[in-house]
Amino acid sequence: MTSSAATAQKQYLSDGTVCLATNIYWEARNQSFAGQIAVGLVTLNRVLDKRFPDTICEVVYQAKTRPSWKQPWIDIPIRDRCQFSWYCDGKTDDIPPYDYEAIHNAFSVAQILLDERITIVDITKGATHYHANYVSPDWAATKEKTVEIDDHIFYKWN
Repeated sequence: MTSSAATAQKQYLSDGTVCLATNIYWEARNQSFAGQIAVGLVTLNRVLDKRFPDTICEVVYQAKTRPSWKQPWIDIPIRDRCQFSWYCDGKTDDIPPYDYEAIHNAFSVAQILLDERITIVDITKGATHYHANYVSPDWAATKEKTVEIDDHIFYKWN
């Protein structure tokens, strides 16, 4: 990775709005406005929870990692060992250029959530976890269900 590419990546990963919008896009682009708000709130609730990293980008990109076989000085996420599945599902994380409306909506939601002038009611009731309604992860039994919104079920710690 060139120094300019590394600088760009570092800048990208330090911009909370971009990280939040990216997570909303990949996790909830097909959900309603409320569903996208809810996914964004879970990300922000994790930032406030001492069990998770302290910044939006660190929460979004939290993963178990290993050294790359091509560039061993770079750690890459281990498949299916991330907090948010899109980050380590083995697929590209590049947002397709044809999906302009969905990424625009995700950025709008992220900006609303981060705008200190706007009061947002936490419709997830403090949730720090969620999953799609068509899966049953083991961890769900250890959390308290708070709400279902669109295709997601939300949970908080017991």
